[in-house]
Order: sequence, then C-alpha cells, then structure tokens
Amino acid sequence: MFYSGIVNAAGFFAFAVLTTNVTGHAALLAHKLATGDLRAARMVGLWLILFLAGAFFSSFLTGKAGKNKRWGNVACIVIEIIILLQVGSFGSSFDQSIIKTELFAGSLLFAMGMQNALVSTISGYVVRTTHLTGMFTDLGIDLYTLAAAHGKNVDHVKKKVTLRLVIIAFFLAGGIAGGYVFLRYQYFTFYLPAAILAIAVFYDVFRIRLFKWMRRIRTMPHPRTGIS
Repeated sequence: MFYSGIVNAAGFFAFAVLTTNVTGHAALLAHKLATGDLRAARMVGLWLILFLAGAFFSSFLTGKAGKNKRWGNVACIVIEIIILLQVGSFGSSFDQSIIKTELFAGSLLFAMGMQNALVSTISGYVVRTTHLTGMFTDLGIDLYTLAAAHGKNVDHVKKKVTLRLVIIAFFLAGGIAGGYVFLRYQYFTFYLPAAILAIAVFYDVFRIRLFKWMRRIRTMPHPRTGIS
C-alpha cells in the first residue's frame, strides 16, 4: 500500500491523473461523453481499458506459471518495475499533450492494474492495494461489528480492523511521501516505488533459493552414518 500511495500521489503531481483506481475515471468518462468531448472521452476510456488489461495480464502470467506461481508473481513485479523506470526516465519530456498524457498515465494505470490483481489474488481477494474505497467501507462495517459484539468473540474482528487501519495508514503515508519527494525530485520519484518493488523481488527470490538450499542440506546423507 505504501508503494501504491507513492505512485498515486506522484502520478497526480506529474500528470494530473489518479493512476491507482478507475472509479473517478468512470465518472469523468460519463462527463466527457455527456458534454460531447469525444477526444477526452477516448483518452479516459483508454485508461479504463489499460487498468483492466493490467489486471488481466497479471492474472495471465500467474495462471500460466502453474505450480510455480511465485515466479509468475515475480514476472508481474518485474514488468511493473520496468514501467516505473521508463516513466521516471522519460517523464521529464511530458508536455501536457493528449498523446503524452495517454502514454504516461496509461502506463501507470496498466501497472497499477497488474499490482491490484496480483495482491488481490495472493490475499484471496481480501486486500486491494491501489484504492481505499472498499477498505473504508469494510472498516466501517467491522467497527460496527466490533461495537455491537459487546466483548464477545471479537478477537478476529479486532484483527481485521487492525489490518485495515494498517493498510489505510500505509497508503496515506505513501501518498504524503510521494507528493513530498516529487516536489523535490520531480519524475525521478518513480524510481522510489521501483526500488521498493526490486527489494521485494530480491527478497522473494532469495527466500526461494534459501528454502531449496536448506531442503537439499536436510536430504543429504550424514557423513558418518550415511543416513539422510
């Protein structure tokens, strides 16, 4: 969520577009169609499609990975890193034209679609990392459940409330950090979420290799007894 908050804030500062959700874009599309601004409507419609395409492509990669789903997850994150690095490297060429807005904002929406689908799949469709609408809704429901329970069997509800508060806090913290960093470093800000993802990939791959190494050690025969 911290990563998504950074991208959301930096994307808005850079391109005046919210790049981590599509709810507002659906309303904007309706507005542009109603007012007859078909060119802008086409651009907003493209953003919606790209977010959807990102979610589809993420699921495609993880699905094709079969039993090696972890490597499918890694592939998704690597693609997100590449997109963020490209935006960070060439974002300074942004001239507020329709084409550049479509390119840069659309790329981020595609990456966020991938991110949202990836985390949603991993968490069993419990966590959404790119927006807070559902999170605030669930938090409100859980808070009522907690208040109405009168101290009976509330441990699981408390855990859910804590999880949602942590997610919200990290998203907001990421947004604040993204805005602050962008004011100082402009488009290089997108290197920051790319670095966060790179660390996550390194940790994941290292953990896989460490696990395989430890399992290989355990199955090796004992040097004296010859028994594994």
